[in-house]
Amino acid sequence: MNALLIYPEIPETFWSFKHALRLIRKKASSPPLGLLTVAAMLPADWRKRLVDLNVSDLTEEHLAWADCALISGMVVQRDSARPVIARCKEAGLTVIAGGPLFTSEHETFEQVDHFVLNEAEITLPPFLRDFARGEAERVYSSTDFADLVTTPIPMWDLVDPRVYSSRSIQYSRGCPYNCDFCSVTELFGHRWRTKGAAQMVAELESLYRLGWRGTVAFVDDNLVGNKKRLRTELLPALIEWRQGKWGMAFSTQVTIDLADDEELMLLMSRAGFDTVFVGIESLDDASLAECNKKQNRNRDMIEDVKRIQRAGLQVQGGFIVGFDHDTPSVFQRTTDFIQKSGIVTAMVGLLQAPVGTGLYERLHREGRIRDLTSGDNVDGTTNIVPRMGLDSLQKGYGAVLRDLYSPRNYYKRIRTFLREYRAPRTTARLRGWHVTAFFRSIYYLSFVGKERFRYPGLLLWTIWNNPRAFPMAVVLAISGYHFRKCSELLGS
Repeated sequence: MNALLIYPEIPETFWSFKHALRLIRKKASSPPLGLLTVAAMLPADWRKRLVDLNVSDLTEEHLAWADCALISGMVVQRDSARPVIARCKEAGLTVIAGGPLFTSEHETFEQVDHFVLNEAEITLPPFLRDFARGEAERVYSSTDFADLVTTPIPMWDLVDPRVYSSRSIQYSRGCPYNCDFCSVTELFGHRWRTKGAAQMVAELESLYRLGWRGTVAFVDDNLVGNKKRLRTELLPALIEWRQGKWGMAFSTQVTIDLADDEELMLLMSRAGFDTVFVGIESLDDASLAECNKKQNRNRDMIEDVKRIQRAGLQVQGGFIVGFDHDTPSVFQRTTDFIQKSGIVTAMVGLLQAPVGTGLYERLHREGRIRDLTSGDNVDGTTNIVPRMGLDSLQKGYGAVLRDLYSPRNYYKRIRTFLREYRAPRTTARLRGWHVTAFFRSIYYLSFVGKERFRYPGLLLWTIWNNPRAFPMAVVLAISGYHFRKCSELLGS
């Protein structure tokens, strides 16, 4: 059986980093972890090829070679998945689909032959058994949750390692919280499930043996869902594994209560983590109560953020405007908080209601659902009818983006962050593409883009004030080039 694993194109978004990737001569941020993991679950005698449409084209040769196509994707890839499915059907391939997009919306994809939904560790084996007999059903789904100790190491050898700027792995699924706008618990439940520490070391070792020395994103929705297990199992194993090795820095997602545990933050830094994404969402206690974000209530958010930064972790922040309790003052208050906190990478989006969430169900009962979500939190769209009024909400949102990602405010925010950030001693080593990317950044940010004198000024300031943070300053400036290009379009 010749199996073609296809990952549809991701549109240009804040998190696509397309403008920044062009600058460093990479094609995509990370290979599709889900498909590479599924590839490792397929029968050993199947021949497998991966086509990531973010880095290459789907050719006629691919289609002629294949017997079946396995397609996965997120909601944001909805529009790019449809023509891919149509091409595969025209070529006579059996189309098999799974992943978050199809788990949420499989009824709308009529051309797909078989859906393998929810968690593949549970639904893929019975599909493969029936498929081998020629008796496969159209839909395989389950309300059970997988034991991640059965999850294999992804098939990294299916990708071209030169075209991606990072790699991703997964330690846990599930989240103990119940934020009503979030689909994580709908997809993966409240119980926090993990792989074993030895499994994670084996996955990292497989990347290390293949020569990877860059960023590795732990794509967990909440890495600190069980702090005791993190403290006693995973982090000590990572610290031990990193002894004598160079390179590899980790990023992940956490909740703000990480700031309460100084020992855990320091352990994460020692284990190689340098960036955490935190869902801050709102500065208004009524809005936090509205969305059941109880872990964020009654906190000094500025001080929380700075404690995490001082522990050696850059804080990326998620913010939402458009809650029922929001007033027009929310836009300036959000901008002021982000500037003061030094959250350089701030993902500000309009409130959206994904299918299956508590928010969707509530607003559907109230007749306030307009459409499906786009799957992109920062494209300036929403599928709900906001209390504030759509025009006022979008106008205020555009102003927030223009303010946050203007070169003046963005570079000011980098300096605010670097005044707090205690950069750890790095084990990274310069490679050829790093040098090329640095000099390209000098050209584009100092002579072509609007950043001009601000970029060399930042580099000189960092060398003088926080020299260990120099690589972080370069990365943030390059990322900011992408954010500015996107915000100029969305904020116009």
